Parts: sequence; structure tokens; C-alpha cells
Amino acid sequence: MNGTLKRLDTVHAKLSQAIRTTNPDLFSRRPSENEWSIVEVVHHLCLVEERVLTELKKSLQTEPATVGFLKKLIPMRIVSLRLTRVEAPKAVTPNNPPPMDELLQTYDTARADLKKFCTEQGRQRLKAMAVKHPVFGYIDGTAAVSMVRFHEERHYKQIREIIKKLGASN
Repeated sequence: MNGTLKRLDTVHAKLSQAIRTTNPDLFSRRPSENEWSIVEVVHHLCLVEERVLTELKKSLQTEPATVGFLKKLIPMRIVSLRLTRVEAPKAVTPNNPPPMDELLQTYDTARADLKKFCTEQGRQRLKAMAVKHPVFGYIDGTAAVSMVRFHEERHYKQIREIIKKLGASN
């Protein structure tokens, strides 16, 4: 579990650094009408992470679940690939995000809460949980935490693309 949490920290630090070194005037600008701004991407990340933690906590209230063998073979790394655009479910679509300073605090808090939960529950308990992913269906808790990492990596790439499209170097 420590390795998983360390990898979560690595991606989170990269993304946070990219945001914190970007001109604040760019945070709310969209590269085009059908693309998210940086602040919308970060808001989406917060919503997803909070949702995953909520689902993991709900899973504690149920009997340990068994995720099918084939589901365990899905490499969560595919989440980080930006080959295909995936429409965010309504529950995690950014809508009226708060100011970036407040959002970054929420983002950091969401990560701290997820890490605390993982540490308290441990790897074996996480493996016995099942949460529903909008694309993959039910996955176990360890896969859900791994998905958060790769999801964040995907959006780190997206933020880098946004910065480039807006003409800023980072």
C-alpha cells in the first residue's frame, strides 16, 4: 500500500507544481469552447477523488465483495491514455468551480483524506471492497485507488496541453 500511496503523491505533486507555476490569468480560460479550462480540470479531479472516497466508505457498510477475475485483469494504466476522449459522468462534471486557491486546498485535502482512508483500511480490506466505475463496472478498492492515480496522470497531460494551447510555456 505504501508504494501505491507514494505513486499517488508523485503524480499529485507534478500536477500541483504545473498549476502553481502557471500564470493565474490562464486558469479560467478555455482553449476552445468544447474544452475545459485548468480550473475545470482541477475541479473535476476533486469531484472524482471525493466520489471514489465516498464509494469506498459506502463499501465498508456492506459485506466484502468479490470482483470478477476478468475485472482484476483490467490494467488501470489505460485510464491515463489520452487516445480517446471520454465524457465525464454528470456527477463529476465541473460546474461553477471555486477560485483556484480554494480549489487547490480542496484538492490537497481530498488527497490527504483518500490516503488516510487507505492507510487505515489496508490493502487486504481494500481488495475486499467493490466500487462501481462508470466505464469498467465494479472494480475492487485497490483498483479504484490505482485508477485515481492514472486518472490524475491523464488530466496532468490535459493541463499541459491546455497551457501549451493557450500559448504559455511551463
